[in-house]
Amino acid sequence: MQIYLDYSATTPLRQEAIAAMQTAIAQHWGNASSLHQWGNRAATVLEKARIQVASLINAPGTENLAFTAGGTEADNLAIFGITRQYDKPQHIIVSAVEHSAIAAPARQLEASGWQVTWLAVDQQGAVSPNDLRSAIKENTVLVSIIYGQSEIGTLQPIAELGAIAQASGIPFHTDAVQVAGRLPIDVQQLPVDLLSLSSHKIYGPQGAGALYVKPGTSLSPILFGGGQENGLRSGTQAIPNIAGFGVAAELAATEMSTETLRLIYLRDRFFAHMASVPELVLTGDRRHRLPHHISFCLPRSKITGKALVRQMNLAGIGISAGSACHSGQLSPSPILKAIGYGDHAAKTGIRITLGRHTTEADIDWSAMALRQIIARSVAPEARNQAKETAPTVPLAPLS
Repeated sequence: MQIYLDYSATTPLRQEAIAAMQTAIAQHWGNASSLHQWGNRAATVLEKARIQVASLINAPGTENLAFTAGGTEADNLAIFGITRQYDKPQHIIVSAVEHSAIAAPARQLEASGWQVTWLAVDQQGAVSPNDLRSAIKENTVLVSIIYGQSEIGTLQPIAELGAIAQASGIPFHTDAVQVAGRLPIDVQQLPVDLLSLSSHKIYGPQGAGALYVKPGTSLSPILFGGGQENGLRSGTQAIPNIAGFGVAAELAATEMSTETLRLIYLRDRFFAHMASVPELVLTGDRRHRLPHHISFCLPRSKITGKALVRQMNLAGIGISAGSACHSGQLSPSPILKAIGYGDHAAKTGIRITLGRHTTEADIDWSAMALRQIIARSVAPEARNQAKETAPTVPLAPLS
């Protein structure tokens, strides 16, 4: 049996997206910037996809959506697109649990003389609105807070955080890569100026993403050349990838209401299976959580998250040790450290993420396998200690 439970890392392409990509490759291979019929056909595909992706987040117009090569580029465009407008270093605010696509640019700005406030989070990984309000300075030019944390699943109070930033006249960006297609997003209601998306998190192809730019938001490009994407992202657009992204976005919007409830049910079913395993400690916010996301750590065990991933892989089950972008590293998870765990515990985190192909049988089998692997891996004395001190995962699904 082969069971894939790493949908936050990437998702398999939908057949409908594959079909759109194949048609684009075979028939719409022109350069969308060309004025002849071959270019016009490619441009038509490009703009249809722009409508499809914009509709997923209820963007007010397609001109407010710039296609990129992925979520990482969208994040970089948001960060550097704001900060490059200033001749001298200013101040930005990010959270301590940002994805590396935000954290790494922020560190680069710090090295260049910028002031960066790394907002602390609570034990569930949530940012306090009061902390954000207190961190704002006269020279703050950007706030960027991740919407749904990819490693621990916590959903941030983005509406409240964005309102605080905008009340001070500060552009607000959120990385919504893990949220889009799983929870409704309405950028006409949500107080965000910039919002990042990624195709391969919603069953589209890798190599496509987008940045929503609120009307009136000033942004400088980070790639220069032909001036595509309204001057924000030069380079000939990858029409097949964007076509697949568009189809995936349209289908995600159509299916979201029922699929999200199904994922929540399966997520809570897995939590219930693991509730009596004393070594496991839930990471992230149990209630305000991505619908498809399950995460634990084993702070009183000697086994690492990566060792659990390898053992589960031998059982034919794909999970991850934290974020896939860090899964090859042996260093402690910066996200688990940010929520209060020490170096050892921060190496024991695992992440299980569900998707449209996940079934109840997959959940039951995978939970059984994980329980058995943990039982074999934990020494009896450690198990007895864990029983005495470890909190349990809530058994009943939360409403």
